Amino acid sequence: MSERPGRGGVGGDVLMEVGAARALAGARTCFVGIGLPSTAANLARRVHNPGLVLVYESGAIGAKPSRLPLSIGDGELADTADTLVPVAEMFNYWLQGGRIDVGFLGAAQLDRYANINTTEVDRGSGRPPGRLPGAGGAPEIAAHCGEVLILLRHTPRALVERLGFVTTLGHGCGPGDRARYGLRGRGPVAVITDLGILRPDPESAELVLTEVHPGVTVEQVRQATGWRLRTADRVGVTPPPSERELKELHALKTAENRPGKRQG
Repeated sequence: MSERPGRGGVGGDVLMEVGAARALAGARTCFVGIGLPSTAANLARRVHNPGLVLVYESGAIGAKPSRLPLSIGDGELADTADTLVPVAEMFNYWLQGGRIDVGFLGAAQLDRYANINTTEVDRGSGRPPGRLPGAGGAPEIAAHCGEVLILLRHTPRALVERLGFVTTLGHGCGPGDRARYGLRGRGPVAVITDLGILRPDPESAELVLTEVHPGVTVEQVRQATGWRLRTADRVGVTPPPSERELKELHALKTAENRPGKRQG
């Protein structure tokens, strides 16, 4: 998928990665997935939160990769981790035990209550549903992490009025649903896209546009959303990436496919 260019030559994916990295400034531990979440978490370690403990699903705790891992089984994670634990322990003790502050999730589709579909999508009349990778660890991450950040590209096909399949519960149908199901964490606290940032309304739990990225208008975001998107009383503009953020992000990405040295 091509990346939408942003104003000043900064692409939408970069704005997502930088925005998510900034959101980790006060976190202690982060459960990281491969792709955009891994890029954002490693950028956060380099710029905003050097003490952030990165936890990967494969069992690597405290990984300090000098390049972006290609998968959760990348040897760079094991080589640079503080410790390695079995996957069963990772989920049963660390994740379900409430020991992870922030979880990162991606989504194929998302609804107004930040519920996620990564299982199947409607491909139109007369065609079978398109199959997606499935749940993985996402339901447990959304249930048990202290809070969840979601990253995805902003299109009407991705942010939809109604999900055909709910793979991972965000805020269900509104306030109280998480508590009703016995879910430990706060759930999604921000959805960071290539156009802006949406956050759940404290009273309704419905996602509300709170910030747009530089060069993006509120109307552009509304047009790219599959439901009638509400906005905050005052919609802010995210600060553009700093020179340091761009420099460290470039260093991570250009080292992606080369062996790197262990970071301290």
